[in-house]
Amino acid sequence: MANPVTVASGTFGFGREYAEYVDLRRLGAVTCKGVRMDPAPGNPQPRIAEVRAGLLNAIGLQGPGARALLEEGLPYLHALGVPAICNIWGRSAEEYAEVARTLSGEGGADAIELNVSCPNVHGGGAAFGTDPAVLASVVKAARAATRLPLFVKLAPNVPDVTVFARVAEGEGADALSISNTIPAMLIDVERRRPFLANVQGGLSGPALHPIAVRLVWQAAAAVKIPILGMGGIVTPEDAVEFLCAGATAVAVGTANFADPRTALAVVDGIRAYMERHGFASVREIAIPH
Repeated sequence: MANPVTVASGTFGFGREYAEYVDLRRLGAVTCKGVRMDPAPGNPQPRIAEVRAGLLNAIGLQGPGARALLEEGLPYLHALGVPAICNIWGRSAEEYAEVARTLSGEGGADAIELNVSCPNVHGGGAAFGTDPAVLASVVKAARAATRLPLFVKLAPNVPDVTVFARVAEGEGADALSISNTIPAMLIDVERRRPFLANVQGGLSGPALHPIAVRLVWQAAAAVKIPILGMGGIVTPEDAVEFLCAGATAVAVGTANFADPRTALAVVDGIRAYMERHGFASVREIAIPH
């Protein structure tokens, strides 16, 4: 990455969708919307709702599938010279490995990010990221399937994020993405029913920010691999908080919907902060634990 700023998966499409508003070449990388092997239709409507200090979504990981991304989405980013971090998911460790392998060939991803907040069909439906043993199995499978840099996007709704951070590091992850959305719910009180067709969704945006900063702080003290911090970044100061907590790069997510230029403002803001404080590297910003 030429600079420490990317975008969060699921908030920026595959990059092309934002090209009218953002010079993608100014980003450190584009993190693509998550894909599995086959196309995924996503959840029924309504599946998104604005809430106080954030956004609630139950998109359901709608996507065109790994081969479509490889043939149609990635060539566009490669032509621009923008690194592509490909977020992937699956219903089993074997599918994660297959997707990672598919996207690791010529013309494929520059890095792989594992979304482990998906239900494990072989494990009773529990999310991969909420059981250390299951997390270990999927990271191990993906690690064996690719030599690309491997990010693991950890779930926030676990008792101790350091346990999961150490598991991911131990199974060969090159970096951690912290954090994913928090399970949440909105009720339409007039109709007396859940607003989302899926009943619950993932909460993102400013409401998530202080929670994610804490998770990054804890994980940074527990592992040696780099951390990509994300969660409610709206201003450059929000991003710098993650760098102070121990992240070495950040991802702008929900703010892209309100202002597609937010990530570029964060790039400029981090640079100005470093110049103002005399930092030569983002690693120098971290507060000693």
